[in-house]
Amino acid sequence: MRDKAVSFLQREIDRQTTPGAVIRVKHKGRILLNEALGTNSLGKDKTELTTRHVFDMASLTKVMVTLPLVLQLLESGDIYLHDRVTTFFPEFAAHGKENIRIQQLLSHSSGLPSHRHYFEQKRTVQEIYSAICGEQLAYAPGTKVEYSDLGFILLMGIVEKATGKSIEECAQQHLFGPMGMNNTKYRPDYKRSQYAPTEWSERLQDHKYGIVHDENTESMGGVSGHAGLFSTLGDTAIFTDMLENDGMHAGRRILHPLWLKKSRENFTPFSDECRGLGWQLKDEGPGPMGDLMSPLSYGHTGFTGTSFYIDPVCETSVILLTNRVYFGRQDAIIRLRPRLHNIILANLPEE
Repeated sequence: MRDKAVSFLQREIDRQTTPGAVIRVKHKGRILLNEALGTNSLGKDKTELTTRHVFDMASLTKVMVTLPLVLQLLESGDIYLHDRVTTFFPEFAAHGKENIRIQQLLSHSSGLPSHRHYFEQKRTVQEIYSAICGEQLAYAPGTKVEYSDLGFILLMGIVEKATGKSIEECAQQHLFGPMGMNNTKYRPDYKRSQYAPTEWSERLQDHKYGIVHDENTESMGGVSGHAGLFSTLGDTAIFTDMLENDGMHAGRRILHPLWLKKSRENFTPFSDECRGLGWQLKDEGPGPMGDLMSPLSYGHTGFTGTSFYIDPVCETSVILLTNRVYFGRQDAIIRLRPRLHNIILANLPEE
């Protein structure tokens, strides 16, 4: 499996799908692959990529920060899965949105549009909340799935209102600190050579090193519920190991196993796209998990080229971190992920 997966990734690097990649494959408790390939950039100061390089995790923020904090608040009783969003944002009731629930934000079935360029108006975080609350419905809630950053921006606000702390503080206090994820944070301050840089910025006349790729998040000060997190392969592995261990890390419970199990249920039976609470679930259509992962598999992607997926049936997890947007917003990563997962699943060691 190792040689086939590494050869496949090297071919994609040679084709400039991404400057480099780090990958970890764990199967039945054993690490089968934990490697770095390629370079962090193609610039004059490029370095060989290592498993210690820091990546912009993009939308993995949704499931590494916002979702686990929401699950903790559900466990404590501070929020209820079927709470109306208006409980926390009364102004959200505008334009027929008064009955939308937290569960629908988490499962991308709230009726909110997928994206808005709020950064173009240089709005503050509070102004962005107000703008989302004033949005018209894009579709009837609970009738389809439309992946929405807007919902997870609101979920950040709900976390902050429920706790009285910033989401950045909550993540450090309740997730990253207790798990020793010391290289996982918003607004990192590492040396330039430690980053896997993202897209070219005309404003900076440089690629983005340690500056969040997502424009809305950058305009929000680098912190949001939908993007903004930076991490390494090792730290991401700590997080996925916790998930595979029913929410436990080093003898300490981070997430309640019943809430983790609940999060992996399909909350969108009305759609061909299966969504849990935050999670992308395996369905019959084309998708990044490929064709061989079991129907109980779950995970997420990040626009910058990051992803992790867990198959509890064959006890396999795959973390892939790339900085594919270094070359722009091409779609080659969409084909890369399923083919890589197919190679891995088809070549796992026999019992």
